[in-house]
Amino acid sequence: MKKILFYVFAAMTVALAVATFVNVRAADNQTMPAVGQTAPTFTLPSQDGSPVSLDSYRGKWVVLYFYPKDMTPGCTIEAHNFQRDLSKFEADNAVVLGVSVDTTDSHKQFCTKDGLTFKLLADPEHKVVDEYGSLGHFGPMTIANRNTFLIDPDGKIVKEWTKVDPQHHSEEVLAALAELKK
Repeated sequence: MKKILFYVFAAMTVALAVATFVNVRAADNQTMPAVGQTAPTFTLPSQDGSPVSLDSYRGKWVVLYFYPKDMTPGCTIEAHNFQRDLSKFEADNAVVLGVSVDTTDSHKQFCTKDGLTFKLLADPEHKVVDEYGSLGHFGPMTIANRNTFLIDPDGKIVKEWTKVDPQHHSEEVLAALAELKK
């Protein structure tokens, strides 16, 4: 009997490992919207619960950044740097929108704790994260991969970054924005 249980357990472990691998690979092979394409539109709730629609930002540059988890070290660094540079983005007629699979309550805590004043959008159903090819996994958790899309005032994606370095990303986006505005 112990031998049978051992084999059943071993088979279940292998099946789970294969399912996890397939799930992670599927997330890695998502299709992102391409540079030059119209950015997929969406409406998501922000940290205060109000709906935010991408369409409402026509006429402005939009920095749409996806990040894994509120109040984690890398995500906090990235958010702080966007907050630090927010007046520079605003001077360039740009808005910063952060998106994760966290809830509005989590975003509200993150913004309050870290003094963030730009919009963090909640996508707990993973619809927008998936549509932008940014759905990922960290162990058993579903997260947003750290990707950013720069959208021009006409609603077209003009630049994208994948697997960004949160330490220097805000400066990279500002530099790209300055170059594109020339």
